[in-house]
Amino acid sequence: MSAEQRAGANSGLRAQYRRQRVALLIVGAIGAIVVGFAAGVFLGVPGTSASEASPEAVDIGFLQDMSAHHAQAVEMAGVVLVNSTDPDVRRLAYDILTTQQNQVGRMQGWLQLWGKPAQSVDGYMAWMTEHAAGHDHSQTVGEHSVPVPTMPGMATEDDLSALRAATGPTMDTMFLQLMLRHHQGGLPMIDYATRYAATTAVRTLADTMAKTQRSESVTLTTMLSARGATPLPQN
Repeated sequence: MSAEQRAGANSGLRAQYRRQRVALLIVGAIGAIVVGFAAGVFLGVPGTSASEASPEAVDIGFLQDMSAHHAQAVEMAGVVLVNSTDPDVRRLAYDILTTQQNQVGRMQGWLQLWGKPAQSVDGYMAWMTEHAAGHDHSQTVGEHSVPVPTMPGMATEDDLSALRAATGPTMDTMFLQLMLRHHQGGLPMIDYATRYAATTAVRTLADTMAKTQRSESVTLTTMLSARGATPLPQN
């Protein structure tokens, strides 16, 4: 076999391996959604027992908005999991993808069982403003005027395009920066739901998210520092 033929064969094997990795990631992501949805359906539906409060605006709005927030984190993690060669970055991306995709499945399962739409059509975070206005919690909403067209921490389309086009250490650093900002931007919503959601299940889920994302934020900051990079400013 000539050098050209060997190069072509190796290229074909790499392409096949890449397709297989993508296919496995898709299967894994779908599996995480199914597992999360099943948990939402079969492990107790919030607000259905006589001793449990019914879901209110905070519960519904949080699940709708956090589903969308998580979906972007999953998208970014998927890009890096397929393309990065850094084992530490890929491991973190895998953890984020599977954890948040599972949570999306659970949140969407609850919304469906409550007969509520998967997403709000009135902009994001209105549930925080309306609840705070009625309960004198204005200081807990933060500086953002809501409802808003995009949530804090979200990457722009230009950010996502740049991440998809990047390679090597540049891509890894960009992912770490975008994900850290994403985690930090979502925490005010998570903390609000932890305090003010009516159902125990939603408060518990939000509390789990808060602990996970704060822990991952420390990891992201450490990994950025090790690469000589700094966090992005909050948006």
